[in-house]
Amino acid sequence: MTTSLIVPGLNGSGPEHWQSWLETLIANGVRVDQDDWTKPDIEIWAGRVQDEAERASEPVFMIAHSFGCLAAVEVASRRADLVAGLMLVAPADPDCFDIGAETSADPLPAPAVVVASTNDPWMSYGGAEHWSAVWDAELIDIGAAGHINVASGFGVWPRGYDIFDALRERAARGKQIADGLLHHRRARHSLAI
Repeated sequence: MTTSLIVPGLNGSGPEHWQSWLETLIANGVRVDQDDWTKPDIEIWAGRVQDEAERASEPVFMIAHSFGCLAAVEVASRRADLVAGLMLVAPADPDCFDIGAETSADPLPAPAVVVASTNDPWMSYGGAEHWSAVWDAELIDIGAAGHINVASGFGVWPRGYDIFDALRERAARGKQIADGLLHHRRARHSLAI
């Protein structure tokens, strides 16, 4: 079964956060822990995400929030082979952490969604539009939802589960298509020999 990494942002995700709720619903869910949740360091945080992804037996899904989204994107840009899909909820603006120039400006190597709010204090909606286009991620606008965290009323979040489920289905369809093309190419190659 595919592992799903829960990748919290600054200060972690407490027991009332939607990530903690979602973690209880997902089989094979693993929370990525950081030594210091108050010091967002992209290299250290991405290293932890990558370590957890490397422990899995196959590519992982990443369910990230805020600064955790930037760490997940960093891992995906370094190691495409580790990633099955990314759900990036309320990504933080890289410029808030002086890493805008370092943040990957390449399309993500796996199916991805950016879930954005029109009044997120950590990323303008225009910024979310920009980064979702850069990363070739589907943009899901959930309206005026703040930072999509506990303070904004996001504890139990059924729509979040539905978004994640749709991402998994999209990734599975893409894998089936890729496997079918590979099988077709191998069959054509063996006929040519």
